[in-house]
Amino acid sequence: MNLIARAVPEVALHAIRKLIAEQGFGPGDALPSQRDLAVQLGVSRASLREALSSLSALGVISVQPGKGVFVQALEGLASTPGASWPFAAQASPMDIFQLRYALEGFAAGLAATLLSLDDLDALEANVEAMRRELRAEDFDAAARLDFEFHRRILLASGNQAMLNILTARADIFLESQKLPFIRAERAMETWQEHRKILRALARGASGPAQKAMQEHVRNAALRTGIAFVAPGTL
Repeated sequence: MNLIARAVPEVALHAIRKLIAEQGFGPGDALPSQRDLAVQLGVSRASLREALSSLSALGVISVQPGKGVFVQALEGLASTPGASWPFAAQASPMDIFQLRYALEGFAAGLAATLLSLDDLDALEANVEAMRRELRAEDFDAAARLDFEFHRRILLASGNQAMLNILTARADIFLESQKLPFIRAERAMETWQEHRKILRALARGASGPAQKAMQEHVRNAALRTGIAFVAPGTL
């Protein structure tokens, strides 16, 4: 992807990772002040804060108010998220998460006004089943339930074109839903986010349902090690 076409916070995020890797910062080391980092990277303070927030969610750095920014972990700094991704010829993991962010967020907003009581009961049962599988640490089963949760919402949205996209390449979508579970210590976050989506759907709240779904997809990408900045969030 051309740097000019990428969102500034995303460029800053990769620049900070490169800085940590190339200048020998280790766990516990303090990075330059946010003011100095912004100047060094040539970005605004707002873009820098967005990049630091994403890196904090990834566990790379820790932002301590009044103290500074500290390196937390070096794992993954030099690696590529989704390095074993089997669909590289068709699309990258980031491509799929961005597609899901746009498509599934919109679908959740539509579904909020169209879901039947049976649909809601099925989603509630799905969420409860996921909780059980995650507690048992059966992440493959949890990923399949994750896929089914999203498929049901797309189906309830009434948009056949979006459902066809999912159905035609279900293998890629399912694989993207396995990726966040590589961080077992954060697996329950998926269940918590699904509950938040379900609560918005149950209220028939289109806007909150769309926002909750988009937050979930972006957080799932972060758990995978992928950070992207969505339009309108800056």
